[in-house]
Amino acid sequence: MAASTLKLVFFLLFSFFTFSPITSSHHPLDPLTPSEFKLVRTLVKKSYPSPKHNLTFQYISLDEPDKPALHSWLSKPKSKPPPRRAFVITRLNRQSHELIVDLSNRYIVSDKFYNGNDGYPLLTFDEQTVASELPFSYKPFIDSVKKRRLNLSEVVCTTFSVGWFGEEHSGRVIKILCFYVERSANLYVRPLEGVSLLVDLDELKIVEYYDRARVPVPKAEGTEYRRSKQKPPFGPRLNRFAIEQPDGPGFKINGHKISWANWEFHVGFDVRAGPIISLASIYDLEKGTYRQVLYRGFVSELFVPYMDPTEEWYYKTFFDAGEFGFGQSAMPLEPLADCPANAAFIDAYYAGEDGTPVKISNAICIFEQHSGSVLWRHTEIAISGEVITEVRPEVSLIVRMVTTIGNYDYILDWEFKPSGSIKIGVGLTGILEVKAADYTHTSQIKEEAYGTLLAKNTIGVYHDHFLTYYLDLDVDGEANSFVKNNLVTKRVTYKSSLRKSYWTVESETAKTELDAKIQLCLKPSELVVVNPNKKTKPGNNIGYRLIPGSISNPLLSSDDFPQIRGAFTNYNVWVTPYNKSEKWAGGQYIDRSHGDDTLATWSLRNRGIENKDVVLWYTMGFHHVPSQENFPIMPTLSGGFELRPTNFFESNPVLKTKPPNHVNCTTKP
Repeated sequence: MAASTLKLVFFLLFSFFTFSPITSSHHPLDPLTPSEFKLVRTLVKKSYPSPKHNLTFQYISLDEPDKPALHSWLSKPKSKPPPRRAFVITRLNRQSHELIVDLSNRYIVSDKFYNGNDGYPLLTFDEQTVASELPFSYKPFIDSVKKRRLNLSEVVCTTFSVGWFGEEHSGRVIKILCFYVERSANLYVRPLEGVSLLVDLDELKIVEYYDRARVPVPKAEGTEYRRSKQKPPFGPRLNRFAIEQPDGPGFKINGHKISWANWEFHVGFDVRAGPIISLASIYDLEKGTYRQVLYRGFVSELFVPYMDPTEEWYYKTFFDAGEFGFGQSAMPLEPLADCPANAAFIDAYYAGEDGTPVKISNAICIFEQHSGSVLWRHTEIAISGEVITEVRPEVSLIVRMVTTIGNYDYILDWEFKPSGSIKIGVGLTGILEVKAADYTHTSQIKEEAYGTLLAKNTIGVYHDHFLTYYLDLDVDGEANSFVKNNLVTKRVTYKSSLRKSYWTVESETAKTELDAKIQLCLKPSELVVVNPNKKTKPGNNIGYRLIPGSISNPLLSSDDFPQIRGAFTNYNVWVTPYNKSEKWAGGQYIDRSHGDDTLATWSLRNRGIENKDVVLWYTMGFHHVPSQENFPIMPTLSGGFELRPTNFFESNPVLKTKPPNHVNCTTKP
């Protein structure tokens, strides 16, 4: 065996190793450990009188330390860290409780009752599983299946949140819809259209049942996506390739702290948000120190409204992070498929409904990406007798998690570049949510179908995806301002030029939240978070610029109930003063919420944001008109945005980057 092959084999074995914290002490932002979840469970159960059989844990996560306390510890990391605390939401006797549990001193700091009339906490997998099994012992449902001449053992049911549509009091209920899996595992494209059940989640019993329509269940042919079940002819063959890093990985993992190239940051995990990036700092070669960029960033909410207003579909307006949990729905990543051979993996934990820890193996992967892109280059031919070519290949570090919310899979990437940029990417794939119909050809459609006919009896319903990110930027310090550098066309007024126009920059600093609300694409501008207290040598404000991508604005009317709840998508950009309690754009209790505790309502206070510790909120969106290429499973649709240094450095920070030594590797089939 060749030496290079031995190196490759060694590295592949090394790469599949799942990293776990190697230090005995916690970083204050580390996610809760299994033993801490168990401690929370013990302390909370002891605090409630018997009987405790209806006590459920809806949410347990780290109660992050106050910012000043964390900064104090960061300045003296050998000092005593802030106390470890957990924030807990329970349900007991049809009521929601918020608790703060001190893990360091093992006691409950506070227990606050929340009335729950205008929203409910995260749905747990456990209660959804029980609710999904109820139809199979419910006679009216069994009769409906028989009437359709379907095999009950081939029926699968699952849960859908029901939203809010103006009711003064809305109970904690969930909708159950069912699908057929005979001869195909692709259940979401074979619905039992017209059959639905409503389940009271606190009682876990069926309270309503409907069988309104009788349309054909779409056929199984052509819907199977499992490789083991597919038959020839097959698609294009993709040749094998190998990843080799003779020097080993360029990044280090110490607990949840990651260091790579000129970056340091912390990777956390939350049952609702999924991956959380904290304390991202970049090394400035000229200043000889790490400088702050991002204090904390994560997906705050994902709003997915469907555009079919009919009786069977109108309620399908989902808030996937707050209702179903990005972290709870994280999937174990597949080595060599979800992540390349040079990836390292981190496990994650969340608490089940009974408070016991649930492990997600390989929940997050971290890897260096050699994409073939160019970091910078130039060829100079103007110098007589010389041709100068200098090229630096781009290498970046990616942190990835995949979450599967029902039919859709979301690939969440945080990409760090040596140039100082942070690129946030999202990939949408999985199965379309379809509606069964009588149509087999578009010529038969005589009324609004609310979607695209993808196959016989199968309509892919129009819908949106709006992802709102929480980005607590601390650009070289906490006190920041939000600046709109508007690009303005000017007329040339002097006669010495043959030009008639040009554009220039007119800067506008937002003083209040109202000033910072922006619908993108209405006028050209560059959006920058600056540190007004620090300047570069030439006198420019130090900053980081938001480079938007995947811009879509909501098309629902502002008085439509789903849009009232999702009003945080009315603007692509918001800026608010930092407030530890304001981190969920749709509110803490978003299931069946009324829209009165959202980013949009917080901003009505119009607080000052100039030279303050501020949070940038950015919503990226997709209007999804399904096409036949999306069926039966959807190729990944990608979008994203970038946080890019703007006068943050004195010059190009990667000017002196050393290119990696090349290794020529020939792989034979």
